[in-house]
Order: sequence, then structure tokens, then C-alpha cells
Amino acid sequence: MPGKLGRTAQQRKALLRNQASELLWYGKITTTKAKAKELKPYVEKIITKAIKVYDDNVEFEVKKTDAKGKEITVKSVKDSPKKLAVRRELIGKLRDLQEVKPFSEKKADFRARTADIQHPLMEKLFNEIAPKYAQRKEELGQGGGYTRIYLLGERRGDAAEEAIIELV
Repeated sequence: MPGKLGRTAQQRKALLRNQASELLWYGKITTTKAKAKELKPYVEKIITKAIKVYDDNVEFEVKKTDAKGKEITVKSVKDSPKKLAVRRELIGKLRDLQEVKPFSEKKADFRARTADIQHPLMEKLFNEIAPKYAQRKEELGQGGGYTRIYLLGERRGDAAEEAIIELV
């Protein structure tokens, strides 16, 4: 039996995953008022989790041998166990979007830029979105309020109330 939004729980979860992923990737989406209201707390919780651990990294040294056989130590950085757990949880709550090659960029340049990125949406969330809102939290002294909903009026055809939801 359908629940909220006239869908089963599985369909609703898939809808929220897709819309949250699109919102985080593009920064703004157009949807219905009811879907925007359901999406807002879902996305805000995701961003809050990312803010709490985005800068939680572990540095360590690795000994490698170069082409000439000389042993060198290289400093490397990876996610802490806490950040890794949050990253995996968020991967489960979002659909992983792949980066699209811009028309003006050469194929070789695109491959070089995206070679070491496995989950582009997670990289954007932890490297761009979370630091931006963490800085906003420091300046304004408030957490939350990362999204905004604008009502557009009724849609032609089915008269559903349309809305734009965007990252602030």
C-alpha cells in the first residue's frame, strides 16, 4: 500500500536518493512542492554528516623505491576510520553520478583530471560542499539551513504545485 508521496517505501527511497544526488551535483532542481518538502531534511542531514568529518584525515609515511632503486619516503593522506564510515553511509544514501566531459575539453585532459576519482559526487560533497557550509557555520554561528525552497505556482497539465529547491 502506498505511503507518503503516493509511493511505496522502496519507490520513495529511490526517488529521494535520485533527487538528493541531483541537488548536490547541480545545486538546484525543479520538482513538486511535496517532493521538495520531503527532500529538504534528507539533504540537510547528509550535508551535516559530511561537515562533521570532512577534514578528518590520517597522515602516514610510505617507503617506496623509485626507478633507480633508491628508497624514498612519501607522505600520504587517507580518510580516518570515522570519515570512511560516514563516506560509505552516504554512498548508500546517494546515487553516484559520473562526471561528464565538457565539449571544449580534450579527451586526454578529461581522463587525466578524472583518473583518480572513483566517486565524483562524494568528492564534491567532501571537498567543496562541506567546507563551504562549515565556514558558513563558523561565520554565522548556525548549523543547518543549507537548502531553500521557492514556490513557482501550478504546473500546466496536472496543476501540481511546482517548486525549486536549491543549496543556499
